[in-house]
Amino acid sequence: MDDLLRVDDSFSEEQRLIRDTVSEFVADKVLPHVGEWFEEAVFPSRELAPLLGSLGLLGMHLDGYGCVGLDAVSYGIACRELEAGDSGLRSFVSVQGSLAMFPIWKYGSAEQKEEWLPRMASGEAIGCFGLTEPDHGSDPAGMRTHAKQDPSGDWLLNGSKMWITNGSVADVAVVWAQTEDGIRGFVVPTDTPGFSAPEIHMKMSLRASVTSSLYFDDVRLPAAAVLPGVRGLKGPLSCLSEARFGILWGVVGAARACLEAAVDYSRTRVQFGKPIGAFQLTQEKLAWMYVGLGQAQLTALHLGRLKDAGTLTPRQVSFGKLANVRAALDIARQARSVLGGNGITLEYPVIRHMNNLESVLTYEGTQEIHTLVLGEALTGIPAYR
Repeated sequence: MDDLLRVDDSFSEEQRLIRDTVSEFVADKVLPHVGEWFEEAVFPSRELAPLLGSLGLLGMHLDGYGCVGLDAVSYGIACRELEAGDSGLRSFVSVQGSLAMFPIWKYGSAEQKEEWLPRMASGEAIGCFGLTEPDHGSDPAGMRTHAKQDPSGDWLLNGSKMWITNGSVADVAVVWAQTEDGIRGFVVPTDTPGFSAPEIHMKMSLRASVTSSLYFDDVRLPAAAVLPGVRGLKGPLSCLSEARFGILWGVVGAARACLEAAVDYSRTRVQFGKPIGAFQLTQEKLAWMYVGLGQAQLTALHLGRLKDAGTLTPRQVSFGKLANVRAALDIARQARSVLGGNGITLEYPVIRHMNNLESVLTYEGTQEIHTLVLGEALTGIPAYR
């Protein structure tokens, strides 16, 4: 589809190579199968992780330890092309790189980094991120999961987490828990006794993604398991800002895939003797979808450049996540209407993207929370605490 605003023309040669490489990977390894994965509610994590690692996509925005250390816009471009395949694919990469690897890279000890980051960058080891709880989603400060040191210096971790991407396939979990010194992060090997991660089933969204609960029953961890470089909510919230940046780029890919499907369908579906794309109502839908896609891409690119300049703020990330997810979901819903009855089948990507985006709208900060972040920025009055 034509890039009317010539956004990709501003990419460097290396960024265009990343775009094309990831797009080819998605076309070859994902699109032929993702409809079946969605229908069967499976995601081949172990098969895809080494392939993603070989392309340098796992922790690609981090330096050292086997990570390629690319710029933020390059990371965003990769997320865009991954989510053009499926939100579950981009979620896997986001969780691995921004939620599991990033806190170890940013706040971990030298030993933690050496033990986990090279294996995670290659896809040999899979990570997950434990923050959300059954009773505490938007209010993580109220978490009940807790860790206490015993006289030996070991930590005993107890509690539960919910809606954890990669949970049941992970080799390591970065878990946030209450301690006597406030909220701390822990690097938890998932084969530790007392750790369990049952998978969550009966989802109608993100079906091609592994989602689990985590349970900790006197999980004994050595003193060295704690992330030494951070205390308080700053730790997990900084990780979420990293992941949300990937989301605001990723959903542009999902929206683009929906618009492309709608345009192609409108050219070939004939009603009343002519293609439905010849009708003014259909063209109006497509035009507004095109405008929304262009605006979302410009927002993502601008925020990527701010991140590369070191000036991106969490409020700006909230703006991008709120605006771009809502735009992508609107495009997906409009595309579904263009496809009519065919819009609800997995023969086309639209209903899959639309269902996935319902989850993306909610996870890593609901639209309500991001709305209130912007409301506070405007008024100076916090409405959610």
